[in-house]
Amino acid sequence: MYDRFFGDNEYKGQNFQQAALEKGEYDNCSFYNCNFKQSDITNVSFTECSFHDCDFSMANIKNSAFKEVHFYNCKLMGLHFDTCNPFLLSFNFEDCILNFSSFYKLKLKKMLFKKCSMEQVDFTETDLTECVLDNCNLENAIFHNTVLRAADLSTSYNMTIDPEINQLQKAKFSTKGALSLLKKYNIKIEL
Repeated sequence: MYDRFFGDNEYKGQNFQQAALEKGEYDNCSFYNCNFKQSDITNVSFTECSFHDCDFSMANIKNSAFKEVHFYNCKLMGLHFDTCNPFLLSFNFEDCILNFSSFYKLKLKKMLFKKCSMEQVDFTETDLTECVLDNCNLENAIFHNTVLRAADLSTSYNMTIDPEINQLQKAKFSTKGALSLLKKYNIKIEL
């Protein structure tokens, strides 16, 4: 349990890099233009919160809980989501930069990534069943033993996914995206 509870609050333009976010449970709070860059937000719980135009780059989120959290136009570079509290973990990202972040071994079923830059994101052993990756840049993203059953990647691009070491049953790809499944074979396909 958390000692402090913060409900239905709105935070605007706060710099949590200079003055740390208080440890506690944040429920139904909204954060606008806040700076969490390289800050320590360990052992904090966010439930039904939204973040708009915030910078979380290289923040320490170890043991933090994210339950039904939405990120809009946020910078989340280099975050280790794999160190978060996995209990009821649920978040969606829209127009976000997630480059160099890690979702290693997380269960992210039915989550939404929309118009996100996800360069070199680590999805090793991640369960992305029924996730929607809508119009996302997946350049050099790591898919290894990743579960992509019924995931929708039909509008995403720059991906390289080896069908021999990932689970792709009923996953959706565009024609161009499906051709990326053959990259490892170094063959030329003319359309």
